[in-house]
Amino acid sequence: MTTSPNGRRKPPTIHDVAREAGVSRGTVSRFLNGGHYVSPAARTAVETAIRKTGYVVNRHARSLSTGRSDSVAFLLTEPQEKFFEDPNFNVLLRGCTEHLARHDIPLLLMLASSKDDRRRLTRYITSGHVDGVLLVSNHSGDPVAAELRDAGIPLVACGKPLGPASKYSYVAAADRDGAQEMVRHLISRGRRRIAMVTGPLDAPGGPDRLAGYRDVLAEAGLPQDPALVVEGDYRRTGGEEAARRLLTQAPDIDAVFVASDLMALGVVNTLQQSGRSVPDDIAVGGFDDSAAATAITPALTTMRQPYDRISAEMVRMLLAQIAGEDTAGVILPTELVVRESA
Repeated sequence: MTTSPNGRRKPPTIHDVAREAGVSRGTVSRFLNGGHYVSPAARTAVETAIRKTGYVVNRHARSLSTGRSDSVAFLLTEPQEKFFEDPNFNVLLRGCTEHLARHDIPLLLMLASSKDDRRRLTRYITSGHVDGVLLVSNHSGDPVAAELRDAGIPLVACGKPLGPASKYSYVAAADRDGAQEMVRHLISRGRRRIAMVTGPLDAPGGPDRLAGYRDVLAEAGLPQDPALVVEGDYRRTGGEEAARRLLTQAPDIDAVFVASDLMALGVVNTLQQSGRSVPDDIAVGGFDDSAAATAITPALTTMRQPYDRISAEMVRMLLAQIAGEDTAGVILPTELVVRESA
């Protein structure tokens, strides 16, 4: 930090950062505007120099010169209580916040629980208050994504969009492959009457996880009984209700694949209340490897989603779009985590 003629200390500038890092001012500017065309070595040098000099971006000045707000929205189109109940949303929010912080970009949380909320937030976003949107939990038929895309707003969704008209960038786990691996695992444990509690079939992940379940039943020559499939809503209460329905319409099940850990918590609770032992009577497998997986007794066998990589890729792709680049879709692998429930 330098000193002005009146004795006041001046805040560090981009020139101070460049001098400390041993790079050009242009390199620092590119780093601050998304990090494109900046080598790993230069990126590390600039990050170190920013910490050492205490440099803080003058957002007002940069907004005037670039026409950008220098902020990004994390838009969740779900009821507010679901945000606080489902640990996956908080993990994604934390990861996206951390990755954006490396570029000195704040993340604004926006919850759209109703049609009025969605209209209001869409109007706010398209008025230039944010530079781009990280969209979480979009449902088919929800116009938000299409409206933002048509307005030219940089957009990256978490989860593969549904339907041929849903053409925008996304980052997703390999939902179908992960479901296949889980059902094969249940079969390897000697289970043959395997039920499934799906996620919402109008939301990303729901149809693919159901398809993976059906793939493996067909592969193993096991019956495709409609009584074995119940649609859930990714909530604990939804898992409880789904388990009650399964025990009524298919009481001879010996395993359940549940499309989220939070629902699996409800499934296990209901099975145990009915007098079934998990896993002796009925094995249970989940999907996510969230905090809910180890809040269950027995601990849950599940498919791990790479949430840190998902959030990192979402941020990378969004910053690339903001910089004018085209991005497509990224699918990341899941991993089977074996615990006591199956």
